[in-house]
Amino acid sequence: MFNKNIKLVIAGLIIAYAVYQFIEGNIGNGIALILLSLIFIFLYFRNEIILLAFLRMRKQDLAGTEKWLSKIKNPESALITKQQGYYNYLHGIIHSQTNLTKAEKFFRRALKLGLTMDYDIAMAKLSLAGISMQKRRKREATMLLKEAKKLDKNNMLTEQIRMMQQQMKKI
Repeated sequence: MFNKNIKLVIAGLIIAYAVYQFIEGNIGNGIALILLSLIFIFLYFRNEIILLAFLRMRKQDLAGTEKWLSKIKNPESALITKQQGYYNYLHGIIHSQTNLTKAEKFFRRALKLGLTMDYDIAMAKLSLAGISMQKRRKREATMLLKEAKKLDKNNMLTEQIRMMQQQMKKI
């Protein structure tokens, strides 16, 4: 809800007041204020709206996910780089159901900006491979599938990768 810079200013002010509380001898108040400031620092690195959008995505509610993402008016200034990556990643997942060209654009931008988890990178590359396969770009799809397979360390996407490889043999 707050701009990323405002979150840091609020956290800094709370920490300054916590130090004042420590000096005054109110140790309990100081500790509570430090814990409160940690919430704002956490929300600097993990945007609350993107977290709520991920909760909607887990419930397979694409309309709700898009509703939460629409609350972010200017993602370039409101989000740090990794958050912009996840913003584009979520938009790619939403648009992969309807508009493949738009979804491809969002997935490529998400990979360019960066995603934190290897699973998310593998999922984005797997989705891009599926889009490339549907657009008859077999070489690109094969390369993206190999990269997704390397990144899938927990073998959560092996079934989808195997299915796509079988579909590629038919092309």
